[in-house]
Formats: sequence, C-alpha cells, structure tokens
Amino acid sequence: MPWFKRTEKNIITKTEDKKDVPKGLWHQTPTGKLLDYQELVSNNYVSQEDNYHVKIGSKEYFEILFDDNNFKEIDKDVAPKDPLKFIDKKKYADRLKATQKKTKLKDALRTAVGRSKGKEIVISCMDFAFIGGSMGSVVGEKICRAIDHAIKKKLPFLLISKSGGARMMESAISLMQMAKTSAKLTLLAREKLPYISLCTDPTTGGVTASFAMLGDINISEPGALIGFAGPRIIKDTTGKDLPKDFQTAEFVKEHGFLDFIVHRNELKDRINLYIDLVLNRAVRK
Repeated sequence: MPWFKRTEKNIITKTEDKKDVPKGLWHQTPTGKLLDYQELVSNNYVSQEDNYHVKIGSKEYFEILFDDNNFKEIDKDVAPKDPLKFIDKKKYADRLKATQKKTKLKDALRTAVGRSKGKEIVISCMDFAFIGGSMGSVVGEKICRAIDHAIKKKLPFLLISKSGGARMMESAISLMQMAKTSAKLTLLAREKLPYISLCTDPTTGGVTASFAMLGDINISEPGALIGFAGPRIIKDTTGKDLPKDFQTAEFVKEHGFLDFIVHRNELKDRINLYIDLVLNRAVRK
C-alpha cells in the first residue's frame, strides 16, 4: 500500500520545517521553564515561575518606564560609518546595512525624552540585538547628546546598559568613547543633575569600564552578568577557580559595585524614588 511508504510524494511538510507550537507564543527560560508568551509580556518579560528576567531592548524598556509609552525619540537619525574600511569575514559596512535592516535600528542605542510618573526624564537604552550592543562612535555620540539635552532642559538622566563591550570594527575610535562619555558625565554632575545607571544582562567590556559604573546610583536587574572580561578569560589568565555566582549582579553588589538590585516590575517606581531623593523633591506615589 503506497500510503505506508515514506516517499517524497507522500510528505507534504518536511520534518525539519514542522513546528509543534507557532513561533512567538511560548518562551523557554534557561532553567527549562516553558512560558506562555502573553503572560510573559503582561509581567514585563519576567518569568513568574523562576523570576528569570528575559532580555529585552529599548522598545520594551521605553514601554515600561514612560507613562503610557508616550515619548519623543531624539537624535534617531544618527548612523554609523566605516572610517577604517574594516573587513573581517565580511565588510563592516555591509554588516551594518544588514543589521539595520534586520533590527530596524540605526545603531545599538536609542535616546528618548518623556514623562515617567508625571516628571520628565531623558532615557538612553542600549539594544543587544545590534551587533551585541557594542559601543561604537554612534553610541558614544548619542550618549553625549543625551547628556547635553538633559543639561539644557535640567532633566535627570537614565542610561540602560546592555552590551558586549567596545565594537572592534571601529578599533581605537570605539575605545575613545569611554573617555568621551565619562568626561561628558562630569558636566552633568557639575549641574547637579542625577545620573542613574541601570546595568542589565549582559553589561561587559568597555561599557562597564566607563559610563555603566559612573552613576550617582548604580542599579541592576536580578541575575545580570556584569563584568569586564568574561569568566573563562579571567579563569585562564589567573589560573584559579572563580567564586560561585562570579560576575552576577548579586556578586557585584556584595562587593560594592552596585547600590541596589531592582526587580523589573519595580523599576519605574524605584528609579523615580531615587531621582526624587537626589533632587530633594516630594516622593510621588
């Protein structure tokens, strides 16, 4: 009987193309928990099963932090170039175009201005989807412009870091952003305007070695990876076993590099509380 034989004509859908669950409806955490995607979204992308904070980008953070997701993006047309004509496996310029098309982002950071709990704030947020959230000339420039805007309008500044570090395709130009952004933050401090640094998973490399650790208040989400070099490199360099939970937010806080660890559902309230305290203004409920 031909219907008992697996011939090419019998197979309508190839085995490798079959999916038991439509893509996007479920999410699996690193601990193996399978989550309903809509429930995950309604809980700010945090698993109620194991408290795992799913990696999200600027779109989601803006939705969480700005009142009614109402904000104005500034400097959104600033885009990277390829001054070094860098070529690895492919041209950097071609990779930029492909990444911009895929992510609908100009680069690895967006800046927006809007109200959070009724008060205006400037928020810059990194996007890991854009070449690992790597810090290039555009990231540094947009951070500096965001600080200039905060100074001009006398507004607090929040920077959300999520990065693998400096962008190697821009070489020394990328590394220069560490000094550039750090110097600009000094001007913000002179104006006595609060800067809150939020470290998310992961915050590593030159980002950690510059603006991510320079906040008036440094905070993080639970379980975030925070460090300079990766654990494997450190272990190979030192030749020693690393402590348990090394480079997690909890480990970093215990050793004095963070002020607080904040659950994503409490981010908006806690950030505004810190700003109110720094500016000595009435706390908003």
